[in-house]
Amino acid sequence: MFGFEKIAEERINAALKNGAFDNLEGAGKPLPKEDLNIPEDLRLAYRILKNANFTPPELELKKDIKTTEELLISMEDTKEKYKVLKKVNHMITKYNILHGRSLMSDLPQHYQEKIVNVFGQGNAEAKK
Repeated sequence: MFGFEKIAEERINAALKNGAFDNLEGAGKPLPKEDLNIPEDLRLAYRILKNANFTPPELELKKDIKTTEELLISMEDTKEKYKVLKKVNHMITKYNILHGRSLMSDLPQHYQEKIVNVFGQGNAEAKK
C-alpha cells in the first residue's frame, strides 16, 4: 500500500471506530431508483457529479430533447414545427453519437412516430 492509500485507510478506520458513519442518511437502504438506470461502474462517479450539482452532458441533452419534443407537440404553425423538428433531429443525432449508437437506433424511431402523429399525417405504421 502506498503512503496516500495508507493514510486514507487509517483515517477511514479511525472514523469507523469513532462512529462517524453510524447515522448516515440512507444507511442500510437501497439506492434510489434513479441510480439503477446508470451502469454500475459509473454510479459512484455520477453520484459525485450530482452532489456537486453537475449534470453530465448526455443527461442535459436528453432533458433538452424531451423539452423540445413537448414544445413541438404544442406548436400550431407548420413552418415553426419543421424548424423545431430539425432541432430535435440534430439533438437526437448528437445524443446517439455520445452513446456510441448508430443513427438508426430506437430513439429516432420513437420520435418519428410521435412527430408523424403531431403533424396529423396518420399512423406511422400505415406509412411503412
